[in-house]
Amino acid sequence: TVTSATKTSQSIKDVTSNIDVITSEEIEARHFTTVVEALNTIPGVSFTSSGGIGQQTSVRIRGMKSGKTLVLIDGIRYNDPTGEGASFEHLMIGDIERIEVIKGAQSSVWGADASAGVINIITKNAKEGTHGSIAVEYGSFDTKKVNATISHKEKNFDAKLNVSRLDSDGFSAMAPKDKDLGDFEDDGYENTSADLKLGYNFNDSNKISASYGIIDAKTNYDEGIYDSSYNLDSLTSANTKAKSKTKNKFSSINYENINDFATTNIYFNKSVFDREYIEPLSFPKKRNYNGSIDEYGIKSTIPYFDNNSFVTVGADYKEFEHKNEFNKKYSSKAGYITNGNKFNNNNTIITESIRFDAYDKFDNKTTGKVGIKQYIIDDLNVSSNYGTGYNVPTSFQLYDASNGNEKLEPEKTKGYDFQVEYRGLSATYFKTKVNNMVAWESGKYNNIEGDSKLKGYELAYKKDIIEDLFLNLSYSHLSVKDKDGKHLGRNVKDSIKYGVDYYGISKLHMSVFGEYVGSRFDRDNEGGEQTGNYTLWNTVLNYDINKTFSTYLKVDNIFNKYYQTVDGYATAERSAYVGLKASF
Repeated sequence: TVTSATKTSQSIKDVTSNIDVITSEEIEARHFTTVVEALNTIPGVSFTSSGGIGQQTSVRIRGMKSGKTLVLIDGIRYNDPTGEGASFEHLMIGDIERIEVIKGAQSSVWGADASAGVINIITKNAKEGTHGSIAVEYGSFDTKKVNATISHKEKNFDAKLNVSRLDSDGFSAMAPKDKDLGDFEDDGYENTSADLKLGYNFNDSNKISASYGIIDAKTNYDEGIYDSSYNLDSLTSANTKAKSKTKNKFSSINYENINDFATTNIYFNKSVFDREYIEPLSFPKKRNYNGSIDEYGIKSTIPYFDNNSFVTVGADYKEFEHKNEFNKKYSSKAGYITNGNKFNNNNTIITESIRFDAYDKFDNKTTGKVGIKQYIIDDLNVSSNYGTGYNVPTSFQLYDASNGNEKLEPEKTKGYDFQVEYRGLSATYFKTKVNNMVAWESGKYNNIEGDSKLKGYELAYKKDIIEDLFLNLSYSHLSVKDKDGKHLGRNVKDSIKYGVDYYGISKLHMSVFGEYVGSRFDRDNEGGEQTGNYTLWNTVLNYDINKTFSTYLKVDNIFNKYYQTVDGYATAERSAYVGLKASF
């Protein structure tokens, strides 16, 4: 069951949108440390990072940057209005039930920031009774990780608390390609994350729930120093001692009423972002960014035609604030409706969405989407989606003293995809046009005139090929060009992702997985350094000691491949980690 495609609970078989789901079982088996590591297993998703863990990270869905993707934590917005989008580098794997990734324009359901898609990180709910777990891990770069969860659920009340802590000495964020990482000072990282969920059932029809989460992170990084030609001086930069502190908070309260006619939710969500940077070689030496998003909403889902169809109607109000020297606010009001129908013995599924957003700073916008899925036989289906998107500039992109441009206009997106699925094998073609794409060039943010064109295809196979042996294999091809046919930088043209899992030995699970990254250039028009053309292999051995204890050994970058995702910024050498988990 997924919820992000239509804001309504649906079987994944009934979703017309192009969707991937990362389950808690997959996360547990691979022992990912960060959400980005998990996302990187999905075809059409790629990332670049300015160093190791905790360093600035950008995630692209089908060639569109992080700021074009709406990131949610249990439905609460994680996109920072004081930056360029979501701070993926601080999203650690905690008590996650699943991660839903919807590809393609979703503005007709979720509004602005969802023109590339939606990533919804959904944490676990309490299970019946009292349960708990604690997991510890130690490994390379003196990395220590602890995750603890306790939960309780009875007839009318449930509560769950999860706390995680990661502390790593790390390695130099910056390093020239011909230098050893040991020649430079380490850039360490600390992250403490916690989330609390509470629920109370007044009766079978009425429930109130609340949640609160916090991400508290500290990062040491290398302050970029440029020469007169605006080329990065890696040798000088790799030993600078810049620091950042991040404290993001997320809270929500939701009232739900279920009756014979409809399921109605009235909710309030709040996101608070607080970032501080200390850069000894820059002026000013200290920068602060403080912002928030307040969201009020109501939605009702009404089933009809013997529950074979539904309509979801909703409205929301959002206020975005950027404090500090900007002291800027803007707001939006929106109304939306989504309709879904199943015909022809449930073999034909059609979904339509339309949304109207009224901004007090930008032009009003109506976005829409239509999707269809047809089951030809039980194991064979075809689906297609067409949607429009709308992406407004953030206050940082508009008003920042060094990079901002108050003349920026919102981006407008149109795109479609077509997919064929059969017994674990899928083939997808997609094409998107982005008008007035916002990009950083010539020292500030600008709109790229005309239509930028993104297109490509994805092939994926995910199935047990023989008993106890599971194969996960995908290939993605991507073309991202502006109106003049110039390739836009940092996009991977071809990638292969693979994983093999074996469960044939009692209590033991073995996994080998990795990726091939093809041609990728650091700058537009295939300029700058080549940061692609490498292959990575990782492995995990899981062993269940008994019903209470389990242990694992994880080795990343088995063959010690040296590579960079961003020119001048280092990545991890071969690294090993061992972990132990107790559950009760």
